[in-house]
Amino acid sequence: MKKIFSIFTIGSLVILTSCVNGDDDFNNNQSQPYQVPVEPLLTNAQKELMDQMETPSVNLNVFRFFQHYLATTIYRNDARFNFTGTRKVPDNMWLALYTDVLGNLNQAKKIIPSEVKPPQLTQVAWDKQQANKLAILNLLEIYTYQVLVDSFGNVPYSEAEKPETFVLPKYDDAKTIYSDLINRLNSAIATLDAGYPSFETGDNIYNGNVGDWITMANSLKLKLGINLADVNPTLAKQTVESAFTGGVLLENSENALFQYDATSPNFNRVYAEVIASNRNDFVAEEGIVDVMNTLNDPRRPFYFTTVNGDYIGGTVGLTNTYSDYSHIGSSLLAPNKPGVLFDASEVNFYLAEAAARGYNVGATAQQYYNDAITASMEQWGVSSTSITTYLADPAVVFSSTNWKQSIGQQAWIAMFNRGFESWNFYRRLDYPVLTAPNAVAAAEGKVPTRLTYPINEQTVNGTNWSQASSAIGGDKLTTKVFWDIN
Repeated sequence: MKKIFSIFTIGSLVILTSCVNGDDDFNNNQSQPYQVPVEPLLTNAQKELMDQMETPSVNLNVFRFFQHYLATTIYRNDARFNFTGTRKVPDNMWLALYTDVLGNLNQAKKIIPSEVKPPQLTQVAWDKQQANKLAILNLLEIYTYQVLVDSFGNVPYSEAEKPETFVLPKYDDAKTIYSDLINRLNSAIATLDAGYPSFETGDNIYNGNVGDWITMANSLKLKLGINLADVNPTLAKQTVESAFTGGVLLENSENALFQYDATSPNFNRVYAEVIASNRNDFVAEEGIVDVMNTLNDPRRPFYFTTVNGDYIGGTVGLTNTYSDYSHIGSSLLAPNKPGVLFDASEVNFYLAEAAARGYNVGATAQQYYNDAITASMEQWGVSSTSITTYLADPAVVFSSTNWKQSIGQQAWIAMFNRGFESWNFYRRLDYPVLTAPNAVAAAEGKVPTRLTYPINEQTVNGTNWSQASSAIGGDKLTTKVFWDIN
């Protein structure tokens, strides 16, 4: 792994404003260095994105509570979906993605045209390399905007990257954003040329390998396409089949992994929140534990610890005694465990769903379903014999008549450490059946289907916030994003 030396100084370079100032030089950052290399901006953006998706911090990422993966020992409010009190979870996530991810990517894109061509390169080779760099930066932007749309609904998009022009950006229609993201993916895929290099340093996901980024781009296109399956079947089918033809991520060797370091402050965020901070805040939740116990799932030793030889889950929304329940397994707690942005299990589940919907993706839904489970288990080191036994279990065997339940439940198990992606599967397929904690009023007694907009947006960008809230049907945890129509 390339050491990340400049992450925490670079992160403050590009800040989207949260207040209004009438001074002429309001958007002129006097403290910004005259020239910042692209590479640390890229590394920082990748790390901030991965941190947000990976962390179990109750200040930033609460999707493991939605999905009944973790329960708390202390902080019940977060597990009861009260996110707008002291912690302001939506504000924190919004700020992290817009400022620390998109802000750094935007700044990097501005710098690339001013980079100087090395004398040993031809102009054609240099132009191709720079085009590859810009395309990779755009892919990371597209991924980030997809997360924002899927979390909040309508969000600032067309004006968000122009803080020098739009201090208070408007919110764009989520469906329109998705269509534009697909167009941008098509453009990036057409631009990327594996015959030329990209970033020589700074890329801690694929180390500048353009071929791998093309595979990731098609996989991201597949994800956006499958999310549209219920709301725009024609565009969904077209997008999914085009992505499959272009080549998607099917093997674990192709996974999009961010390489964390084993030293502070750049270690894996699960390790940071559990081990490095010496906290006993989380236990495994009974929802996932009980289902995996029933199935005798061989991933349990990797996901959880035992209590007197048994896997026992606590209850989300209650105060659970740490010593009474299973904890996060040691396999998830290595300081340098890579963070996952995309993996083969996720993509094969998308293809299983696509095949079940009648799309032309080269194999049957059952084949992709089995491949998805296999890829998940192989990631954790489960033996081939155990995988074969598991796939033969009648409770696991793919059901063509109730494919949403089959895919939904098995994707839920496979996505144990990827709460956000699991939440997307759940909202799209409506499986597994999940319930809200008892006495939860924050989401009308339901599992949230979106995050509410940040409180800061209400107070600072009030007009645009009000218009967006009205457009989506109300700024509530139970309002559905545009593609979640069932």
